[in-house]
Amino acid sequence: MAFLTLSGGLQDAYTYFVRDGVFANAQTGNIVLMSVRAFSGDLAGVLRYLIPLTAFALGVFAAEMLRQRERRISVLHWRQLVVLAEILLLFLVGFLPPELNPLANALVSFTCAMQVQAFRKVNGSAYASTMCIGNLRSGVDAFCGYLETRDRRALRRAGRYFAVILFFALGAGLGGVLSARLGAGAIWASCGLLTVSFLLLFGQELQEDGSGG
Repeated sequence: MAFLTLSGGLQDAYTYFVRDGVFANAQTGNIVLMSVRAFSGDLAGVLRYLIPLTAFALGVFAAEMLRQRERRISVLHWRQLVVLAEILLLFLVGFLPPELNPLANALVSFTCAMQVQAFRKVNGSAYASTMCIGNLRSGVDAFCGYLETRDRRALRRAGRYFAVILFFALGAGLGGVLSARLGAGAIWASCGLLTVSFLLLFGQELQEDGSGG
């Protein structure tokens, strides 16, 4: 969870600071910006945000197709294949020049969507490793449950959600610093984080509900 979430925050900062102010993960933000451009008559601006939005949808579709065909294509678990695909695609993104920013944003959004579709639970609790709004709602909800019942399980659940948000924020901060220093190659730090995740998955009992045991 920690490495996936750090990577998710880094990717969002990277596409925003390096690739023309587009969000890799926060598709709500892209929809808002796309709609503003549409109402102002900026068709080129609409396309700028429509591309990552479409790529995100295709990434969810690709991850689900991979899950359904897992046993036919590889001895690895399908979630490991998702992370491996992320590493390869993001490594390629680091070489793309500014003229290909739309393609870079599409590839990052595609990989983010695959990740959020493949990893949906941590210790039995639903979460997202590439965005925060659902985690914030669930964390506050769990904390309110603890205040009402004094059930420490609810408190631990709230702590997990707040930890996810913290890791995402740390990843975003790291992404901002590396983007300023390394430019397009900053995305390779995400490849490193995902490589650790890929290796750690060998020690997990992966379940069909999107969680690791």
